[in-house]
Amino acid sequence: PVANATIGPGPPSPQVRAGDPVTLRCSVQVGSAPVTFTWLRDGHEVAQGPLLALGDAEPPHSGTYRCVATNQLDGHRVFRALSPELELVVTPRGHGGTVAAGVGGSVLLLLLLLGVIGGWHRWHRV
Repeated sequence: PVANATIGPGPPSPQVRAGDPVTLRCSVQVGSAPVTFTWLRDGHEVAQGPLLALGDAEPPHSGTYRCVATNQLDGHRVFRALSPELELVVTPRGHGGTVAAGVGGSVLLLLLLLGVIGGWHRWHRV
């Protein structure tokens, strides 16, 4: 029977940026051929085969991935091995830096404006 299904290599971290290539591989440590592989995302079947190539990842690819390895012994008994879950989060490219730059620029502009108003007020008092 199949046993110890794993997903590898997986992304280097559970968060990847949109546009990064993602390919997952399902394998088993034990199991006689033929072994079939089914991929699940959020509990729903999305693909068959040992490789799941998402290509350039996009935010809709986010979800919880698992693979199910299946084989049959003696033509009757079906064995399944379920891999551990892999949580994948795809973040939009560039939005974090844009927001941070926008907030930082606004704060700097506000401080500059307050400085000009304070200086003008002080100069007119003297």
